[in-house]
Order: sequence, then structure tokens, then C-alpha cells
Amino acid sequence: MEGLEKLEKVQKAIHLLRSIGISDADPHSLRFLADFALLLLENYDGLDLTSKCQLILENMSKISAALSGEKGGHQIENAVRFYHDDKANLCSVWSVYDDVAMVGLDAMKRSNSSLEDFLDGLNEKLLLLSNHEVPIMGPEFEVLCRNLYGEKSVTRRFRKEPFRPLCLVLEHHGLLTERIKEELKCGEEYWALERKLCCSLVSNKKISIEDVTRAIHLKSFDYRVLNLLLYQLRVAMVNEAHMEFLSVSELLVEISDDLFDYEDDVAENHFNILRMYVRYYGASAAPIKLAKFVTELEEKYDRLLKALGSELCTKYQKRCEEATKEGGKTCGPPLGTWHIPPVIEDEARYRTAISTISGMKVGGHLSYGNNG
Repeated sequence: MEGLEKLEKVQKAIHLLRSIGISDADPHSLRFLADFALLLLENYDGLDLTSKCQLILENMSKISAALSGEKGGHQIENAVRFYHDDKANLCSVWSVYDDVAMVGLDAMKRSNSSLEDFLDGLNEKLLLLSNHEVPIMGPEFEVLCRNLYGEKSVTRRFRKEPFRPLCLVLEHHGLLTERIKEELKCGEEYWALERKLCCSLVSNKKISIEDVTRAIHLKSFDYRVLNLLLYQLRVAMVNEAHMEFLSVSELLVEISDDLFDYEDDVAENHFNILRMYVRYYGASAAPIKLAKFVTELEEKYDRLLKALGSELCTKYQKRCEEATKEGGKTCGPPLGTWHIPPVIEDEARYRTAISTISGMKVGGHLSYGNNG
């Protein structure tokens, strides 16, 4: 009976291998892959799939040398490292059972933007609702939320557990780490601060510059989650120096995006660092204060960039220049220049004016209040 159960598992594994496109291997190779996948799924005193793959990678040279001789051992080790670094990685091995299924980079790219945009959009909808500036969400929106959260009180559920769907998916695929959980908590904190700060602006209440600074630092939590997921998928240790550099780079990108989207964010009452600086420091001082903040960040960015080493530094700068060109920048400095738009001091009046321009996209800067 035990032998039949084992054979059934092997056959199921082979069937799944074929279903994901591994069908051109000869029968012996296919059986080997099936046995290897089943071995990875065996329970070894709490070792998860990532730990097993890391153990294989770290000890392959010693194991293969003992079995095949030193020369053969190096050949096997090099082959394993080639496929680990260049093709996929050991941790992306498919799983026979649903509860330990893995997710690949392509799937991650396809799904992330949709889920992140939906969650961020939902938070902004809640923000508008709390300001009583838009009608209640439509039935289609409620149905979508209920499919994610499984209950009628979707807005209350979202405020309490905004990342529940994402956490379930990551946990299901063995990718949810404590570090990722911490970053997702940062996301919850950011959205709470966004609601608090934006509600204060439309209600003409005072805001805290500490809250503003905290919010802009938290805003890139989604990028940090993606970076951590890449480390998990590559079965690699998190490089703290790289993460620190990327956090500063992402912060500069967030500020740049805020400046580009300034008028839209005012119109829609979204978090925007320039909006917050105008409220806290005043229309005249806000651009100066923000320029000083950006200058300090750029100094830190340059210092951390140099610490990466000349090769990685050069590659990163080249990729940034390529991205700038892809974004439509064809002249001027390769990485673009900073531009702080004229500030809007009287936001309520600006929103009223925008609402009267039916069918026209706001492209310029309307002159309401102090435009600096």
C-alpha cells in the first residue's frame, strides 16, 4: 500500500510537470525532476522550502565532490549556480501541493500593479468619503471589496486589515516574511497618515510636520516590499546597504512624482508633500523649505551611491538615464531637473474652479491665491 501511495505521488508530480510545460524531457529526466520536487516537499523538522534550497546551494560543492570527485563537484556546482543566477532560482521550483505553491517573477509583475493600485485607490476613495466630497461607492465597487474581504462592512474591514488579500497570497506561496510584514504595517501607517493629513487640510486644521515627514518616508513601502520579495525569490540574504540606498532613491522619486502631480493631488485631495509644506510653512516659504529637504536627500543619495562600488554605481546610473528617456525626456540633463510648480494657496477655491471646467483636463496653473 505504501508503495502504491508513493507511485501515485510520483505520477501526480509528473502530470503537474507536464501541465506547466516540462514535457520535452525523456522519461528518466522527468522521473528525476518529479522525485526531486517531492523530496523538497518532505517535512524536515520545520525547514521551509527557502531554507532547503539555500542548504542545497551552500553545500553542493562538498556533496558533489564527495560523490563525483573534486573536478566533477566543481562542474555540478557551477551548473547549479548558473541556473540559480541566470534563469530562475531553486526557490521558484513549482510545488506539487497547493499549500506550498511558489510564484515566479513574471506572475509577480503581472499581479502586483493591479493589486497595489486597487488597494491604494480604495484608500483614496475612503479618504474622499470621510470628507463627504464624493457620493458613496457604487455597487460594483462594493461587490469587488466583498469578494476580497468576505463581509458587508468592507470599508471597516479595509481600515482594519488593508493587506489581508495580499498577505494571504504571499503566505500561500511561502513568501511572507517578518520583514515584509513590517513593511506592510508601514503601508497601513502611511494610509492612516494620508487620511489624517488630507482631512486636516480640507477642514482647515493644523498639521504636524513630523507627520508629514513620516508619511513621505513611508510612502514607498510598496517598493520595499517588492525588493524584499525579489530577495526571497532569489533565495538571497537582504543587502542592507542596497536597501538603504534604494530607500533614499525611492524617496526622491516620490517627491518628484508629487511635484508632477501637484495640481491633480490638490483637486482630488491626495497626499502631496508640497501641499503639506504649503499648509505648514506658508505659500512663500514652502518651496524654499522643500528645496532644502531635497538638497539634503540628494547629498545622502550621492554618498550611498558611491558606497555601492564603481561597477554597480555605473550600471544604476545608466539604467536611470534609460528610464528617463523612456519617460519622454530627450534633451537637457540625462536625469532631468527639479521643478517646483507655482503653489496653490486657496485649495478650496481651486477645486471649485476645476469642477466648473467640464471636460477640460487641467494642464496649466490657474492663478488662485498666492502662486509664488
